Amino acid sequence: MRRALLRRSPGSLLIMAVLAALWTAVSAPAQAEYPVTYNFFAGIPYELTNPGGSLPGANDWSCTPTAAHPNPVVLLHGTAGGAQTNWGAYAPLLANEGYCVYALTYGSLDVPWPLSAMGGMRPIPTSAAQIGVFVDRVLAATGAGRVDFIAHSQGNTVGNYYIKRLGGVGKVDKFVGIAPPWLGIFGDGMKVIRAFGEELGAEANSVDDMIGMGVCQACGQMLGGSEFVNALNADGVYEPSVTYTNLATTYDEAVFPSVAFAPGPNATNILVQDGCPTDFSDHMAIAGSSRTAAFALNALDPAHPRPVPCGFIPPFFGS
Repeated sequence: MRRALLRRSPGSLLIMAVLAALWTAVSAPAQAEYPVTYNFFAGIPYELTNPGGSLPGANDWSCTPTAAHPNPVVLLHGTAGGAQTNWGAYAPLLANEGYCVYALTYGSLDVPWPLSAMGGMRPIPTSAAQIGVFVDRVLAATGAGRVDFIAHSQGNTVGNYYIKRLGGVGKVDKFVGIAPPWLGIFGDGMKVIRAFGEELGAEANSVDDMIGMGVCQACGQMLGGSEFVNALNADGVYEPSVTYTNLATTYDEAVFPSVAFAPGPNATNILVQDGCPTDFSDHMAIAGSSRTAAFALNALDPAHPRPVPCGFIPPFFGS
């Protein structure tokens, strides 16, 4: 009957549409819809035009978490990344999904821009302390009890160090790790480098010291078999109170699935090629991939899973 009535009164469609639009405008505040570009390099133009700024949708200190998404999301970049350069896809995507989303650049050197935009250069404990201050600010501003982390590469190690060693227990709920080097980058990377140094006549401890003196002081710490990785994992890789989801790719040049997929009762490991052989994302592209982003959203809100797309995802860029 209703369909017949609408067919007999075509003008009623217009009236109903106008009333619906007016009702939406009155009953709900307008929410910005930010453009989302699935590309690892999508955030670079924002850094170039607004050095040290925030991506669209990120770092809104007046944001109030909703009942649907009570935990603010903090984005932790990788080596040489930053608040804008690493998260061009994720900040607007999460904001559009209704999350309060925040990002910082940690571990940068005291040098002029644009080099100052390259974070993750300082020792991991130093960067983790900066994250701790930032998380406290997010919790104070939003009134939330805990945050969720989405981290890429080094950001996983830094975030976990904060949780396990700097008082982050009880402040982090879910941890989505994109290419997480839990067991150290390059697997037995430290062993290989020590052996190479010894072939050249250097002692093992001097090789370790030279690695730690580089521009990227965190890089040597993350090598598989390093003293730092061994000490951080001595009591287990994962903090029991945190739920971890690890996302890795077969084509990663440094964080192999074998080091990303540390076993644990509170960890879910997902290889992005499973069920999608056309995903060729590598270490960078996995942080700009629409497929990985869908896995991340499902990890944040497992009660409302969404379909995960599968398509051609090229290396370096993601899509």
